[in-house]
Amino acid sequence: MDVEPATRPKNKLKAYPGSPFPLGATWDGNGVNFALYADKATSVELCLFETPNDEAECARIKLTERSHQVWHIYIPSLKPGQLYGYRVDGPYEPQNGQRFNSNKLLLDPYAKAIAGKIEWNDSLFGYEIGNEEEDLSFSKLDSAAFLPKCVVVNPYFNWEDDRHPKIPYHKSIIFETHVRGFTKLHPDIPEEIRGSYAALAHPVTIDYLTKLGITAIELMPVHHFIADRHLVEKGLTNYWGYNTIGFFAPEVRYSSSGVLGEQVTEFKDMVKELHKANIEVILDVVYNHTAEGNQMGPTLCFRGVDNESYYRLAEDKRYYMDYTGTGNTLNANLPNVLRLMMDSLRYWITEMHVDGFRFDLASTLARELHEVNKLSAFFDIIHQDPIISQVKLIAEPWDIGEGGYQVGKFPSGWAEWNGKYRDCMRDYWRGADSVLGEFAQRLTGSSDLYEGDYRSPTASINFITAHDGFTLNDLVSYNEKHNEANGEDNNDGESHNRSWNCGEEGPSKNQDIVALRDQQRRNFLTTLFLSQGVPMLLAGDEIGRTQQGNNNAYCQDNELSWTNWDNADSQLLVFTRKLIALRKEHPVFCRRRWFQGQPIKGVGLQDIAWFMPDGSEMSEEHWSNDLAKSLAVFLNGKGIHTPGPKGEQILDDDFYLIFNAHHEAMEFKLPPTKYAPKWTRLLNTAESNIGLGEEHEAESVIKVEGRAILLLQHPIVYDKSGKH
Repeated sequence: MDVEPATRPKNKLKAYPGSPFPLGATWDGNGVNFALYADKATSVELCLFETPNDEAECARIKLTERSHQVWHIYIPSLKPGQLYGYRVDGPYEPQNGQRFNSNKLLLDPYAKAIAGKIEWNDSLFGYEIGNEEEDLSFSKLDSAAFLPKCVVVNPYFNWEDDRHPKIPYHKSIIFETHVRGFTKLHPDIPEEIRGSYAALAHPVTIDYLTKLGITAIELMPVHHFIADRHLVEKGLTNYWGYNTIGFFAPEVRYSSSGVLGEQVTEFKDMVKELHKANIEVILDVVYNHTAEGNQMGPTLCFRGVDNESYYRLAEDKRYYMDYTGTGNTLNANLPNVLRLMMDSLRYWITEMHVDGFRFDLASTLARELHEVNKLSAFFDIIHQDPIISQVKLIAEPWDIGEGGYQVGKFPSGWAEWNGKYRDCMRDYWRGADSVLGEFAQRLTGSSDLYEGDYRSPTASINFITAHDGFTLNDLVSYNEKHNEANGEDNNDGESHNRSWNCGEEGPSKNQDIVALRDQQRRNFLTTLFLSQGVPMLLAGDEIGRTQQGNNNAYCQDNELSWTNWDNADSQLLVFTRKLIALRKEHPVFCRRRWFQGQPIKGVGLQDIAWFMPDGSEMSEEHWSNDLAKSLAVFLNGKGIHTPGPKGEQILDDDFYLIFNAHHEAMEFKLPPTKYAPKWTRLLNTAESNIGLGEEHEAESVIKVEGRAILLLQHPIVYDKSGKH
């Protein structure tokens, strides 16, 4: 079959039937196979472009081959870098869930790269903007000039001997960061690559992460996303990226090398360099919705390809089910949508070599009809998939729908952002009434949430702060959110932050307040890294990054969100490095199994014991006391039940942790000699240094400053034969 050009002279293109598999555009070294799932479409046209700025296609090719629900064609003369899109026709009946409009150029749901950003124009909408019938009207405007084009990519890349680091959860230190924001202002990175994948792969960045002790970076969304029209028209943008339109394409804004597939190569180079440093790459992924919004949103991809086959529609099919607050929800119960999600996940693992995923609003993916069911098809498929099931799978275990808060209810094999850990620790250190029993549960891995279903403490991803909310600096500097810059009259963002400004709102020159804030930051970091579970640190918290009280900086792609390296708190950075090193050195802080609270054979001591300030062991009534702010915990270094990787017994020093969230100093009596004859002070959050200090005899009384943590150490004692 010969294909005539659509708009301007060009040699005729040969076209063959092609194959329905794989979906997307696939170059095999000789030509390109195009395959598109569009079940209810009546016709599909492939549109070819010469440059990203073309206002119209140079060739329009009608696809005549259809295998089941997949339209396909093979063009032998095309090569990587070829730009393309689709026009899909069928009924335009919004009231029946169908919104086909061939006047709209559409992105390929399986596009491996997308060249450029969207330019907002009325033509991008399937209906006539301003028409009194709203989305029931039909737009005849051509959108090709304003939609970015898909790119055929070269799949071949020299990975050398790259391997997944496969760092166990219990040895992981996760660093949540933003590709652009983390390096955009870094003075030691070449200016032309700042804010890009290449900047994250730069030796300066990798050296920083390595010295900090990071084992995995969790990148905020890097799937190609859209900045909503209402934001752009206000001079803002979508900075965070939770507005995906391309589940296979790396975000083009973070490419310093080009838009015609170079972004794919640059991403792969980044992963390869991070892996060389034994740092994993985890992607924050958004499979719960797309950037097309509700019925009043644009027609960019899925809506025009086959609206009814991709989205959850309401009983009145004109409207969308919205469990995400974004206007729509992808229908993970439909086979083609499940295949899209699984194909995307496998692609990022096998072709892009990423090491895991954090699933945004994961409860949405668990919904069967309206119920949240952890045994939904989505989880069944992942559980049996030999590739996806072997990487790190982390859930944000909530959505905005009824019954959507599912902390602790995800299947075995999954870890979860532990929102209850965050809330409990914030309450404890700000002095709010909180039950000591819950504090102890969160500190020891949240067994009340995760012990069932064969899960371990590493199911809990512990965090104090994340991208959504205050930074650590702002958590101790603001009582209220200050989101005026977002243009929503400070109505956006969470109002109940469990924060405390330490006596003055915002920046302070009062040295007592400044000192208290510094101490509180050390309290939070120390609690985080000495808790059982997997610690996640928000990038910049280790150097005192501030967003000036903005707790919803999703639209702030500027210095408000970017890491300010010139104002880095070097003292806090040193403290954090030592704290992470301390955790990594001592397995007693990162156990693979639960504490048993039982005496250890041959020792006569429990693996863990809890004490009141007077040195007595805590009783049942103490745990329910919501006024008590002070307690101590003994961690037995000989009470680690699980063997090492070679079956060896794991032994560690003993530790005694004292927590005093009371505003005044308190005296604590140390436990009897059977726990340790002598303790050495290792850390005191009332000070900024970590290192061996003064010694304390068993049953001696020591003073612990108000709002402080004291960590005492008793080393393993060996006899002359080398036995402990």
